[in-house]
Amino acid sequence: MSRPFQKVLIVGAGPSGLLLALLLSKHGIPVEILEASHELDKQPRAAIYGPPAIPDLKRAGIIDQVRERGISPTSMCWRRFEDHSWITGMDAAALANYNGEDLRLACLVLDQLDQLMLDDFLEKYNGKISWKHRVTGTGQDEKQAWVDVDTPEGKKKIYADYVIGCDGATSQVRKSLFGDEYPGFTWERQIVATNVYYDFSKFGFRDSNFILHPEHFYMAARLTEDGLYRVTYGESPGLSWEQMRERQPWKYEIMLPGHPKPDQYKLVNISPYKMHQRCAPSFRVGRILLAADAAHLCNPWGGMGITGGFVDVGGLYDCLAGIWDGKADESILDLYSEKRIEKWKTVIDPISQSNFRRVSDSDPDTLLERDPIMKACKDSENDLEKQKGMYLGFFDMCYDFKQHYKTA
Repeated sequence: MSRPFQKVLIVGAGPSGLLLALLLSKHGIPVEILEASHELDKQPRAAIYGPPAIPDLKRAGIIDQVRERGISPTSMCWRRFEDHSWITGMDAAALANYNGEDLRLACLVLDQLDQLMLDDFLEKYNGKISWKHRVTGTGQDEKQAWVDVDTPEGKKKIYADYVIGCDGATSQVRKSLFGDEYPGFTWERQIVATNVYYDFSKFGFRDSNFILHPEHFYMAARLTEDGLYRVTYGESPGLSWEQMRERQPWKYEIMLPGHPKPDQYKLVNISPYKMHQRCAPSFRVGRILLAADAAHLCNPWGGMGITGGFVDVGGLYDCLAGIWDGKADESILDLYSEKRIEKWKTVIDPISQSNFRRVSDSDPDTLLERDPIMKACKDSENDLEKQKGMYLGFFDMCYDFKQHYKTA
Protein backbone atom coordinates (compact mmCIF):
# COMPACT_ATOMS: atom_id res chain seq x y z
CA MET A 1 0.00 0.00 0.00
CA SER A 2 1.41 3.36 -1.01
CA ARG A 3 1.43 5.97 1.74
CA PRO A 4 0.85 9.72 1.37
CA PHE A 5 4.08 10.46 3.28
CA GLN A 6 7.23 8.62 4.34
CA LYS A 7 8.79 10.17 7.45
CA VAL A 8 8.17 12.42 10.46
CA LEU A 9 11.01 14.37 12.08
CA ILE A 10 10.53 15.25 15.76
CA VAL A 11 12.70 17.98 17.28
CA GLY A 12 13.19 17.43 21.01
CA ALA A 13 13.56 14.27 23.12
CA GLY A 14 11.44 15.55 25.98
CA PRO A 15 8.29 13.85 27.23
CA SER A 16 5.99 15.08 24.45
CA GLY A 17 8.43 14.32 21.65
CA LEU A 18 9.08 10.83 23.00
CA LEU A 19 5.37 10.10 23.47
CA LEU A 20 4.62 11.23 19.91
CA ALA A 21 7.51 9.11 18.60
CA LEU A 22 6.11 6.07 20.41
CA LEU A 23 2.57 6.56 19.13
CA LEU A 24 3.68 7.09 15.53
CA SER A 25 6.17 4.21 15.60
CA LYS A 26 3.59 1.84 17.03
CA HIS A 27 1.37 2.75 14.07
CA GLY A 28 4.18 1.93 11.64
CA ILE A 29 5.07 5.53 10.75
CA PRO A 30 8.86 6.10 10.41
CA VAL A 31 10.18 8.65 12.92
CA GLU A 32 13.52 10.28 13.66
CA ILE A 33 14.16 12.36 16.79
CA LEU A 34 16.75 15.16 16.95
CA GLU A 35 17.96 16.24 20.40
CA ALA A 36 20.35 19.15 21.05
CA SER A 37 21.70 17.66 24.29
CA HIS A 38 23.83 14.54 24.70
CA GLU A 39 21.31 12.99 27.13
CA LEU A 40 17.81 13.20 28.55
CA ASP A 41 16.98 16.11 30.88
CA LYS A 42 17.53 15.25 34.55
CA GLN A 43 16.15 18.44 36.15
CA PRO A 44 13.11 18.18 38.49
CA ARG A 45 10.08 18.83 36.32
CA ALA A 46 6.49 17.67 36.04
CA ALA A 47 5.85 14.24 37.51
CA ILE A 48 2.07 13.86 37.85
CA TYR A 49 -0.04 13.24 34.75
CA GLY A 50 -3.75 14.05 34.91
CA PRO A 51 -6.65 11.83 33.79
CA PRO A 52 -6.83 13.32 30.25
CA ALA A 53 -3.26 12.10 29.59
CA ILE A 54 -3.94 8.51 30.66
CA PRO A 55 -5.61 7.30 27.42
CA ASP A 56 -2.60 8.40 25.35
CA LEU A 57 -0.12 6.81 27.75
CA LYS A 58 -2.20 3.66 27.39
CA ARG A 59 -2.25 3.88 23.57
CA ALA A 60 1.54 4.18 23.64
CA GLY A 61 1.65 0.89 25.57
CA ILE A 62 3.34 2.27 28.69
CA ILE A 63 0.67 3.10 31.28
CA ASP A 64 1.04 -0.24 33.11
CA GLN A 65 4.80 0.26 33.45
CA VAL A 66 4.27 3.86 34.58
CA ARG A 67 1.96 2.70 37.37
CA GLU A 68 4.25 -0.21 38.32
CA ARG A 69 7.38 1.94 38.52
CA GLY A 70 5.65 4.96 40.02
CA ILE A 71 2.46 5.54 41.99
CA SER A 72 -1.18 6.35 41.24
CA PRO A 73 -1.95 9.30 43.53
CA THR A 74 -5.57 10.03 44.28
CA SER A 75 -5.91 12.59 47.07
CA MET A 76 -5.45 16.34 46.65
CA CYS A 77 -6.10 19.06 49.20
CA TRP A 78 -5.56 22.69 50.17
CA ARG A 79 -4.07 23.50 53.55
CA ARG A 80 -3.56 26.54 55.76
CA PHE A 81 -0.02 27.87 56.09
CA GLU A 82 0.00 28.55 59.83
CA ASP A 83 -0.72 25.02 61.10
CA HIS A 84 -0.98 23.05 57.81
CA SER A 85 -4.55 22.11 58.73
CA TRP A 86 -6.92 20.78 56.10
CA ILE A 87 -9.27 23.22 54.32
CA THR A 88 -10.85 21.01 51.66
CA GLY A 89 -9.84 18.48 49.02
CA MET A 90 -10.74 15.81 46.50
CA ASP A 91 -10.16 12.09 46.03
CA ALA A 92 -9.73 10.56 42.57
CA ALA A 93 -10.02 6.98 43.83
CA ALA A 94 -13.41 6.74 42.10
CA LEU A 95 -11.59 6.96 38.74
CA ALA A 96 -9.91 3.57 39.31
CA ASN A 97 -12.76 1.98 37.37
CA TYR A 98 -14.53 4.35 35.02
CA ASN A 99 -16.35 2.30 32.39
CA GLY A 100 -13.69 -0.38 32.85
CA GLU A 101 -10.77 2.06 32.53
CA ASP A 102 -8.35 3.16 35.25
CA LEU A 103 -8.25 6.94 34.84
CA ARG A 104 -6.52 7.78 38.10
CA LEU A 105 -3.62 10.20 37.92
CA ALA A 106 -0.26 8.59 37.21
CA CYS A 107 3.01 9.65 38.78
CA LEU A 108 6.51 8.75 37.65
CA VAL A 109 9.45 11.15 37.94
CA LEU A 110 9.82 12.64 34.48
CA ASP A 111 13.40 11.58 33.79
CA GLN A 112 12.30 7.98 34.50
CA LEU A 113 9.26 8.34 32.24
CA ASP A 114 11.46 9.78 29.49
CA GLN A 115 13.89 6.86 29.83
CA LEU A 116 11.03 4.35 29.71
CA MET A 117 9.68 5.91 26.50
CA LEU A 118 13.12 6.19 24.92
CA ASP A 119 13.91 2.54 25.67
CA ASP A 120 10.63 1.43 24.08
CA PHE A 121 11.20 3.65 21.05
CA LEU A 122 14.69 2.25 20.47
CA GLU A 123 14.16 -1.39 21.43
CA LYS A 124 10.58 -2.17 20.40
CA TYR A 125 10.41 -0.05 17.26
CA ASN A 126 14.06 0.26 16.24
CA GLY A 127 13.67 4.02 16.45
CA LYS A 128 16.34 6.52 15.49
CA ILE A 129 17.51 9.37 17.74
CA SER A 130 20.39 11.72 16.93
CA TRP A 131 22.01 13.32 19.99
CA LYS A 132 23.93 16.61 19.94
CA HIS A 133 21.89 17.71 16.93
CA ARG A 134 20.90 21.33 17.58
CA VAL A 135 18.31 22.70 15.18
CA THR A 136 19.09 26.26 14.05
CA GLY A 137 16.41 26.78 11.40
CA THR A 138 13.69 25.19 9.31
CA GLY A 139 12.51 25.31 5.71
CA GLN A 140 9.96 23.68 3.42
CA ASP A 141 8.59 23.48 -0.09
CA GLU A 142 5.58 21.76 -1.63
CA LYS A 143 7.12 18.30 -1.31
CA GLN A 144 9.07 18.24 1.96
CA ALA A 145 10.31 20.08 5.04
CA TRP A 146 13.79 20.25 6.50
CA VAL A 147 15.80 21.49 9.46
CA ASP A 148 19.22 23.08 9.55
CA VAL A 149 21.25 21.35 12.24
CA ASP A 150 24.56 21.84 14.02
CA THR A 151 26.05 18.39 14.67
CA PRO A 152 29.39 17.04 15.93
CA GLU A 153 30.22 16.40 12.25
CA GLY A 154 29.30 19.92 11.16
CA LYS A 155 26.25 21.62 9.69
CA LYS A 156 23.60 19.45 8.02
CA LYS A 157 20.14 19.58 6.50
CA ILE A 158 17.79 16.77 7.50
CA TYR A 159 14.62 16.19 5.48
CA ALA A 160 11.20 14.73 6.23
CA ASP A 161 7.59 15.06 5.14
CA TYR A 162 6.68 16.76 8.41
CA VAL A 163 8.75 18.47 11.10
CA ILE A 164 7.24 18.54 14.60
CA GLY A 165 8.62 21.01 17.12
CA CYS A 166 8.51 19.40 20.57
CA ASP A 167 11.57 21.33 21.69
CA GLY A 168 10.14 23.12 24.70
CA ALA A 169 9.57 26.67 25.86
CA THR A 170 12.57 28.11 23.98
CA SER A 171 11.68 26.13 20.83
CA GLN A 172 13.92 26.91 17.88
CA VAL A 173 11.30 25.43 15.58
CA ARG A 174 8.74 27.96 16.83
CA LYS A 175 11.29 30.79 16.56
CA SER A 176 12.06 29.78 12.97
CA LEU A 177 8.37 30.31 12.19
CA PHE A 178 7.46 33.32 14.35
CA GLY A 179 10.70 34.85 15.63
CA ASP A 180 10.27 36.12 19.18
CA GLU A 181 6.48 36.29 18.81
CA TYR A 182 5.01 34.16 21.60
CA PRO A 183 1.89 36.03 22.75
CA GLY A 184 1.04 36.05 26.44
CA PHE A 185 2.84 37.06 29.61
CA THR A 186 5.42 35.99 32.19
CA TRP A 187 4.44 35.97 35.86
CA GLU A 188 6.39 38.27 38.14
CA ARG A 189 6.79 35.56 40.77
CA GLN A 190 9.47 32.92 40.32
CA ILE A 191 9.22 29.34 41.57
CA VAL A 192 11.74 26.79 42.74
CA ALA A 193 11.19 23.07 42.17
CA THR A 194 12.88 20.64 44.56
CA ASN A 195 12.87 16.90 45.09
CA VAL A 196 13.35 15.98 48.74
CA TYR A 197 13.09 13.06 51.15
CA TYR A 198 11.13 14.30 54.16
CA ASP A 199 8.43 12.53 56.16
CA PHE A 200 5.33 14.60 55.40
CA SER A 201 3.08 11.65 56.28
CA LYS A 202 3.61 12.10 60.02
CA PHE A 203 1.97 15.53 59.65
CA GLY A 204 -1.08 14.03 57.92
CA PHE A 205 -0.17 15.19 54.42
CA ARG A 206 -1.89 13.45 51.50
CA ASP A 207 -0.65 12.74 47.97
CA SER A 208 -0.83 16.34 46.71
CA ASN A 209 -1.00 19.27 49.12
CA PHE A 210 -1.35 22.94 48.20
CA ILE A 211 -0.44 25.33 51.02
CA LEU A 212 -2.04 28.75 50.64
CA HIS A 213 -0.06 31.89 51.41
CA PRO A 214 0.58 35.16 49.53
CA GLU A 215 4.37 34.81 49.93
CA HIS A 216 5.26 31.32 51.17
CA PHE A 217 2.83 29.29 49.04
CA TYR A 218 3.98 25.84 48.02
CA MET A 219 2.99 22.41 46.82
CA ALA A 220 4.16 19.16 48.40
CA ALA A 221 3.38 16.08 46.30
CA ARG A 222 4.44 12.50 46.93
CA LEU A 223 6.38 11.08 43.97
CA THR A 224 7.49 7.61 45.07
CA GLU A 225 6.58 4.82 47.48
CA ASP A 226 9.83 5.37 49.39
CA GLY A 227 8.94 8.93 50.37
CA LEU A 228 10.41 11.23 47.72
CA TYR A 229 8.38 14.45 47.50
CA ARG A 230 8.26 17.28 45.02
CA VAL A 231 8.19 20.59 46.86
CA THR A 232 7.62 23.57 44.58
CA TYR A 233 7.50 26.98 46.20
CA GLY A 234 7.29 30.64 45.31
CA GLU A 235 10.21 33.03 45.50
CA SER A 236 10.53 36.81 45.44
CA PRO A 237 11.00 38.53 42.08
CA GLY A 238 14.48 39.64 41.05
CA LEU A 239 16.52 37.06 42.95
CA SER A 240 19.46 35.41 41.24
CA TRP A 241 19.71 31.63 41.05
CA GLU A 242 22.48 31.69 43.67
CA GLN A 243 20.33 33.76 46.01
CA MET A 244 17.44 31.33 45.61
CA ARG A 245 19.71 28.40 46.32
CA GLU A 246 21.07 30.10 49.44
CA ARG A 247 17.55 30.86 50.69
CA GLN A 248 16.29 27.27 50.25
CA PRO A 249 17.08 26.07 53.83
CA TRP A 250 15.39 29.17 55.26
CA LYS A 251 12.35 28.73 53.01
CA TYR A 252 12.00 25.07 54.05
CA GLU A 253 12.26 25.95 57.73
CA ILE A 254 9.63 28.68 57.37
CA MET A 255 7.24 26.66 55.19
CA LEU A 256 7.35 22.96 55.89
CA PRO A 257 5.54 21.19 58.74
CA GLY A 258 7.91 20.59 61.63
CA HIS A 259 10.09 23.53 60.48
CA PRO A 260 13.01 21.22 59.61
CA LYS A 261 16.71 22.05 59.64
CA PRO A 262 18.85 20.80 56.72
CA ASP A 263 19.98 17.70 58.64
CA GLN A 264 16.34 16.58 58.92
CA TYR A 265 15.74 16.10 55.18
CA LYS A 266 17.64 14.93 52.13
CA LEU A 267 17.53 17.40 49.26
CA VAL A 268 17.96 15.50 45.98
CA ASN A 269 17.87 18.34 43.48
CA ILE A 270 16.70 21.92 43.03
CA SER A 271 15.91 24.06 40.00
CA PRO A 272 14.43 27.55 39.45
CA TYR A 273 11.70 28.30 36.94
CA LYS A 274 9.94 31.28 35.49
CA MET A 275 6.23 30.86 34.88
CA HIS A 276 4.54 31.83 31.61
CA GLN A 277 1.08 31.90 30.04
CA ARG A 278 1.75 31.94 26.29
CA CYS A 279 0.39 30.48 23.07
CA ALA A 280 1.91 30.49 19.58
CA PRO A 281 -0.05 32.25 16.80
CA SER A 282 -0.53 28.91 15.02
CA PHE A 283 0.50 25.30 15.62
CA ARG A 284 0.86 24.68 11.88
CA VAL A 285 2.76 26.41 9.12
CA GLY A 286 2.60 24.08 6.12
CA ARG A 287 4.63 20.96 6.87
CA ILE A 288 5.94 22.28 10.19
CA LEU A 289 3.91 21.78 13.37
CA LEU A 290 4.22 22.57 17.07
CA ALA A 291 3.09 20.71 20.18
CA ALA A 292 3.27 20.99 23.97
CA ASP A 293 5.60 23.66 25.46
CA ALA A 294 6.85 24.65 22.00
CA ALA A 295 3.25 25.58 21.20
CA HIS A 296 1.88 26.85 24.51
CA LEU A 297 2.94 27.45 28.10
CA CYS A 298 1.16 27.69 31.43
CA ASN A 299 2.25 27.75 35.06
CA PRO A 300 2.74 24.29 36.65
CA TRP A 301 0.12 24.51 39.43
CA GLY A 302 -2.31 21.67 38.83
CA GLY A 303 -0.28 19.91 36.14
CA MET A 304 -2.12 21.51 33.21
CA GLY A 305 1.09 22.00 31.22
CA ILE A 306 2.39 18.44 31.01
CA THR A 307 -1.12 16.98 30.77
CA GLY A 308 -2.10 19.46 28.07
CA GLY A 309 1.10 18.69 26.18
CA PHE A 310 0.34 14.98 26.18
CA VAL A 311 -3.20 15.69 24.97
CA ASP A 312 -1.73 17.80 22.13
CA VAL A 313 0.45 14.88 21.15
CA GLY A 314 -2.46 12.43 21.19
CA GLY A 315 -4.47 14.71 18.94
CA LEU A 316 -1.59 15.31 16.52
CA TYR A 317 -0.96 11.57 16.37
CA ASP A 318 -4.61 10.97 15.39
CA CYS A 319 -4.30 13.57 12.64
CA LEU A 320 -1.08 12.14 11.20
CA ALA A 321 -2.30 8.53 11.51
CA GLY A 322 -5.50 9.54 9.72
CA ILE A 323 -3.48 10.98 6.81
CA TRP A 324 -1.18 7.92 6.80
CA ASP A 325 -4.18 5.55 6.60
CA GLY A 326 -5.96 7.57 3.94
CA LYS A 327 -8.81 8.47 6.29
CA ALA A 328 -8.03 12.19 6.33
CA ASP A 329 -6.34 14.77 4.15
CA GLU A 330 -3.88 17.45 5.19
CA SER A 331 -6.66 19.88 6.12
CA ILE A 332 -7.02 17.95 9.39
CA LEU A 333 -3.70 19.53 10.44
CA ASP A 334 -5.34 22.96 10.24
CA LEU A 335 -8.03 21.60 12.53
CA TYR A 336 -5.31 20.38 14.89
CA SER A 337 -3.96 23.90 15.16
CA GLU A 338 -7.38 25.52 15.47
CA LYS A 339 -8.81 23.14 18.08
CA ARG A 340 -5.71 22.84 20.26
CA ILE A 341 -5.39 26.64 20.40
CA GLU A 342 -9.06 26.84 21.29
CA LYS A 343 -8.59 24.32 24.11
CA TRP A 344 -5.60 26.25 25.45
CA LYS A 345 -7.57 29.48 25.47
CA THR A 346 -10.78 28.10 26.95
CA VAL A 347 -9.54 25.37 29.32
CA ILE A 348 -5.79 25.12 29.97
CA ASP A 349 -4.95 28.83 30.31
CA PRO A 350 -7.89 29.92 32.51
CA ILE A 351 -7.75 26.89 34.80
CA SER A 352 -3.99 27.07 35.28
CA GLN A 353 -4.17 30.80 36.00
CA SER A 354 -6.88 30.27 38.61
CA ASN A 355 -4.83 27.44 40.16
CA PHE A 356 -1.87 29.76 40.75
CA ARG A 357 -3.95 32.71 41.89
CA ARG A 358 -5.70 30.42 44.38
CA VAL A 359 -2.54 29.10 46.03
CA SER A 360 -0.98 32.59 46.22
CA ASP A 361 -4.17 34.47 47.19
CA SER A 362 -3.63 37.61 49.30
CA ASP A 363 -6.33 36.61 51.81
CA PRO A 364 -6.27 32.80 52.12
CA ASP A 365 -8.38 32.83 55.31
CA THR A 366 -11.47 33.87 53.33
CA LEU A 367 -10.70 31.94 50.14
CA LEU A 368 -13.06 29.06 50.85
CA GLU A 369 -15.94 31.53 51.02
CA ARG A 370 -14.94 33.24 47.74
CA ASP A 371 -13.55 30.53 45.48
CA PRO A 372 -16.14 28.49 43.50
CA ILE A 373 -13.79 25.52 42.97
CA MET A 374 -12.96 25.21 46.66
CA LYS A 375 -16.65 25.59 47.51
CA ALA A 376 -17.53 22.79 45.10
CA CYS A 377 -14.85 20.58 46.66
CA LYS A 378 -16.21 21.29 50.13
CA ASP A 379 -19.73 20.42 49.00
CA SER A 380 -18.58 17.12 47.52
CA GLU A 381 -16.16 15.99 50.25
CA ASN A 382 -18.37 13.03 51.22
CA ASP A 383 -19.65 12.26 47.72
CA LEU A 384 -17.16 10.37 45.53
CA GLU A 385 -19.50 10.52 42.54
CA LYS A 386 -19.50 14.32 42.65
CA GLN A 387 -15.72 14.32 42.98
CA LYS A 388 -15.43 11.95 40.04
CA GLY A 389 -17.50 14.37 37.98
CA MET A 390 -15.17 17.22 38.88
CA TYR A 391 -12.12 15.24 37.78
CA LEU A 392 -13.83 14.19 34.54
CA GLY A 393 -14.34 17.88 33.81
CA PHE A 394 -10.63 18.06 32.99
CA PHE A 395 -11.39 16.05 29.83
CA ASP A 396 -12.77 19.31 28.42
CA MET A 397 -9.16 19.94 27.29
CA CYS A 398 -9.45 17.01 24.85
CA TYR A 399 -10.75 17.01 21.29
CA ASP A 400 -11.61 13.97 19.14
CA PHE A 401 -10.00 14.47 15.75
CA LYS A 402 -11.14 11.04 14.58
CA GLN A 403 -14.65 12.43 14.12
CA HIS A 404 -13.23 14.17 11.03
CA TYR A 405 -11.99 10.95 9.40
CA LYS A 406 -13.65 10.15 6.07
CA THR A 407 -14.98 6.90 7.54
CA ALA A 408 -16.39 8.56 10.68
